[in-house]
Order: sequence, then structure tokens, then C-alpha cells
Amino acid sequence: MSPTETLVREALGRVLDPEIRRPITDLGMVRSVAVDGADVAVEVSLTTAGCPLKAQLERDVTREVSALEGVASVRVALGVMDDAQRAALKDVLRGGRPAREVPFGPGSLTRVVAVASGKGGVGKSSVTVNLAAAMAADGLRVGVLDADVHGFSVPRMLGVTTAPTRVDDMIIPPVAHDVKVVSIGMFTQGNAPVVWRGPMLHRTLEQFLTDVHWGDLDVLLLDLPPGTGDIAISVAQLLPGAELLVVTTPQAAAAEVAERAGAVARQTKQSVAGVVENMSWMEMPDGSRVEVFGSGGGEAVVERLGDLLRVPVPFLGQVPLDVRVREGGDAGVPLVLAEPDAPAARALREVARGLSRPRGLAGRPLGLT
Repeated sequence: MSPTETLVREALGRVLDPEIRRPITDLGMVRSVAVDGADVAVEVSLTTAGCPLKAQLERDVTREVSALEGVASVRVALGVMDDAQRAALKDVLRGGRPAREVPFGPGSLTRVVAVASGKGGVGKSSVTVNLAAAMAADGLRVGVLDADVHGFSVPRMLGVTTAPTRVDDMIIPPVAHDVKVVSIGMFTQGNAPVVWRGPMLHRTLEQFLTDVHWGDLDVLLLDLPPGTGDIAISVAQLLPGAELLVVTTPQAAAAEVAERAGAVARQTKQSVAGVVENMSWMEMPDGSRVEVFGSGGGEAVVERLGDLLRVPVPFLGQVPLDVRVREGGDAGVPLVLAEPDAPAARALREVARGLSRPRGLAGRPLGLT
């Protein structure tokens, strides 16, 4: 029994674009389907000629169509969208949202968490990428915006090797470990430094929020630069609903500076999602612990921020110092995925689950009359 064109198109509806993560039939990428007995020919229009994942897309189309009863051969031809198709695609992706509008404003169901630290070297980026990977592994739709423009490191830590795909003025972020990622490091040559002042930093953050197609995320994590400078102020302006996650080490000096990063929330009228103490101790082979950076920093930040903000601030967890966190970051495979039973990985997963919450409409304006 030969397959029908309707059955072939239903099978193609199970093929997701590797970058956009939506069915290619919904995105207008299926240009034609031809059935000649047991032979099927499918023509697919790519968003750009240089689509880095076109081989994967071709394999996925072949797999789904070949699984249909009566199909003996599948031929896939890859073309490129014309201007009209790209315009239609952008309309579908924006869902009626005007261009240049931040999609995470009031009413958005996406939880936006800005990971902050008072100073560098406390492992803020390592915490960010491991939380993102852990949330994605738990089934959440997660994005990471590397807002540390001068000290970007997220692409390496998540193993991103492909550049974003451009559809005219829209940027499709690459996906690594089921996490959508964008960073200024994807747009620089080699390891060139970014030497920009405040207005350029604000403009870059705004573009990453408006021009990047993030899709329907459960959580967007922002890896902020250390301190309380331009980016922290821009985040408060562009994402007033963002919550701060403060990362510190047990060291008293680091905790004092981390407190300042969290105290920004008082001036910007943001909330603090919690505090994470990183590098809390090193576990030795005999089971003992060495507190390399002292103790008590996380509790001190929680207590002082609670007094300052006059609301309880959650202490989300303590993450042991583990050389495998650094190794995973260098290799592009977060520890929560590479060695999920490591003590540091378990602690990071607990923090991730402490940040996760069910999506719902409670307290959201529905626009009904």
C-alpha cells in the first residue's frame, strides 16, 4: 500500500527544526511533497543557505518518512527560503509581537533570573551553566543570555561551537544540551576583546532580548558581569520583573561584596530569588572537609539582605569545591550532565529545583473584560 501525501505531511509534522525546535510544517519549511508509488520526494526550504544543522534536518526527515508503511525510498532536496518565506517565518515566530519589543515583559510566563556576584572569581558562570543544564535535563525550556560582555565564557562552558543563524534581522540562537544560548562571544573574531562603554553594553543587551528568537521559555538565565555597573542597571530597565540570584563564596570579603550585588534589588525594585554559596568546602579522600575559603559567607549574605530588603531571602544551597566543575566547563559539558552523582552536581541540581516553579496564570493579567 502506497503512502498518501497527507500521511507524509503528518510524518513531517514530527520533524522539528534543530534550532527553532518547532515542527517544520508549522514554520512553512516544507515546499513540496511528491509521492510516486513507494518513492517519496520532499523539498525543504532552509532558513539560510549556510544552515549549520542541515544534515541533521535531512536525517530527521528521512527517518520519519521512511517509517511510514509502504515507503521504499525517500529523497530530500534542500533549498533556501525566499524573502517572502522568511518574512512569513518571522511573523510566525514573533506570534504577532512587534519587532524591537522585549518578550519578557509583564504578563510573560517566563521566569527571568539574573545570576549576579559582587566580584569575579566566585564561580558565577559555572553556577549559571550548570543550573541551565540541570533545568533542561528536568524537562524545562531554558535559555542563557551571556550578559558578561567583557568577560564572556558561557559558549565554551556549554560547548557551543556553531554561530547563531540569522533570518534577516532575527537571530536564532544555537542550542547546546537542550539550552538556547547567545553571547557576544559568538560574534567576535577569535579571542578578541570587547572594548565598549555603557551605551554599547545597553544596546547589546537590548538586541539580545529583542532580536533573538528565544521562543516560549520556562526560564531565562542571565549571566551578569561582576559588580553593580551598567549591565545590572540595564537589566533592571529592560527586565523589571527579573529576579536576582546572588552567588558568593564562604569568604567574608566575598560575602560583603556579594551583599552589594543583591542590594541593587532595593534600588531597582527587583526581588532576590536566593543566595548560593559556591566553593563551600573541599571533600578529602578520607571523608573530611577542608574549608578552603572559610565558612559562613552564604548565611551572612542571606541574613544581611533579608534585613536590608525586609523580606526573607532563601538560602538555596552550598556547592562543594570540585575540580570537575572546572574540567566540565573547559570541556563544554556541565558537571550536572557529565557526572550527575558528584556531590557538587547533586548540590547544583538541588539549587536548580529550588528555583524551578510550575508555570501558571495566577496573579497574571488576562486582559479580559
